[in-house]
Amino acid sequence: MLSVYFQGFALGVALILPLGPQNAFVLNQGIRRQYHLMTAAICTLSDIVLICAGVFGGSALLNQSPLLLNLVTWGGVAFLLWYGWGALRAAFSANIELTSAAIKQQSRWRILATLAAVTWLNPHVYLDTFVVLGSLGGQLPQEARRWFALGTASASLFWFFSLALLAAWLSPRLSTQGAQRVINLLVGLVMWGIALKLALQAVAGFQ
Repeated sequence: MLSVYFQGFALGVALILPLGPQNAFVLNQGIRRQYHLMTAAICTLSDIVLICAGVFGGSALLNQSPLLLNLVTWGGVAFLLWYGWGALRAAFSANIELTSAAIKQQSRWRILATLAAVTWLNPHVYLDTFVVLGSLGGQLPQEARRWFALGTASASLFWFFSLALLAAWLSPRLSTQGAQRVINLLVGLVMWGIALKLALQAVAGFQ
């Protein structure tokens, strides 16, 4: 069963590694050293719930409901455009230090609300956990399926906490005005790029 565990771990790392809304949010919270461990923990717990739902039967629900998939996709497109706009606006802010200071004053509950949106309104999360992991894990025997899910969940745990801690460690270098502009610009462009890709895929699905 260890081979199944490591297969799940490797696949989990491959799916979570590209820069997306969750990674960008964890990275930014780590750089600000603002509830970054809480952010990593919630991202991990959310992934565990989604992974278990996908591997143990949730993929069938998404695959059998095109309407649900479209709702998730377009809701995600709207959120990614909004999130990307916020990052781009911060990148081109005349005084990025004031912008960063205002962001740092956000309450824990606002961070939790944004984090919930970053996770649960991101269509890629459902495609990765329900479609990819669900399709592969669902073909395994019951016992092997548990080890596969454990492997992918371990990948999320390892990645999110590593990212948060590494960003906090590099915070003195990444908190400069130049670095903040580059990071926000990169995050904004990536979010809009993902939103455009999802929108094109959704439109192609109607044709």
